[in-house]
Amino acid sequence: MSDLKPDTILGHPGEKELRQRYGSDARLDDFTLRDRIEPFVAGKLAIFVEAQPFFFIATSNAQGHCDASFRGTERGADGAMLPAVKLVNPRRLIFPDYPGNGFFNSLGNILENPHIGLLFINFEFQRRVRINGTAQLIEADDAARALWPRARAVVQVDVEQCYDNCAARIPRMVTVPR
Repeated sequence: MSDLKPDTILGHPGEKELRQRYGSDARLDDFTLRDRIEPFVAGKLAIFVEAQPFFFIATSNAQGHCDASFRGTERGADGAMLPAVKLVNPRRLIFPDYPGNGFFNSLGNILENPHIGLLFINFEFQRRVRINGTAQLIEADDAARALWPRARAVVQVDVEQCYDNCAARIPRMVTVPR
């Protein structure tokens, strides 16, 4: 893991090469990217992220084999929806790990390779936010169980990149809580 380096805020050489090759209506250059990608989650993006009832994560193991997963909220004993994610501060967030299929694909990947991508989509308003960072698995303590009573652990993500993304091709759908 020690030789893994995060992307810079401007992206890795492959991203830069394709931006140069294909161009963009958004004129994505080093100057405009600095205005669009932040190393923290704040303001309206923070409100949006914490309000979502689900999100998707992407991880990979030490060899680069990928896994994508869905993370959704649960209801508390009182029937109220629990948060799917909680911002600890603008540079850190946490989300619960609940018992699931027992494969531990995502969590196993995090143990081998801390890089993680999170994608938050609101289909009703056709909006999405991406967060990239490094993750670690932490055993659930009393504070975590106060938020998520069934959580056995939490995933802590240190934010490296946060940005909203275009609404193109997001289908308009209404989420109906279970």
